[in-house]
Amino acid sequence: MTNPEDLTRLEKLYGGDYKGTLIATMGIEFIEVKAERVVARMPVAGNTQPYGLLHGGASCVLAETIGSTGAALHAGEGRQAVGIEINATHHRSATSGHVTGVATRVHGGRSLATYDIEITDEEGRRVCTSRVTCMLRDAT
Repeated sequence: MTNPEDLTRLEKLYGGDYKGTLIATMGIEFIEVKAERVVARMPVAGNTQPYGLLHGGASCVLAETIGSTGAALHAGEGRQAVGIEINATHHRSATSGHVTGVATRVHGGRSLATYDIEITDEEGRRVCTSRVTCMLRDAT
């Protein structure tokens, strides 16, 4: 469950209402929100390929969402984070429950921020490893 301080950070960053966004469509729930670390979870149901396995693109959406959120918090007020690179290695499938993504900042500069993301299933097994780099720019 997201604590009140993290909810305040999300409210300032995104306005708090995700209706009509990919965050809402994918069912992503934020758990921890700080510039150096963002944690969120996403249901497998509704985010699968025709075989019933978690879609690799869904893992990328979760990774980019939490990496970009961390980068935007790192950038600060009046600035934006724009994803410029993502890669992902899919290690195992998930067929039910939720997956949890943990984005950890590995570089936070003035113009770029990079996050390593580990996505695990409910048993703590790694489903995907990703890296997201965002360009930081003034909001206009």
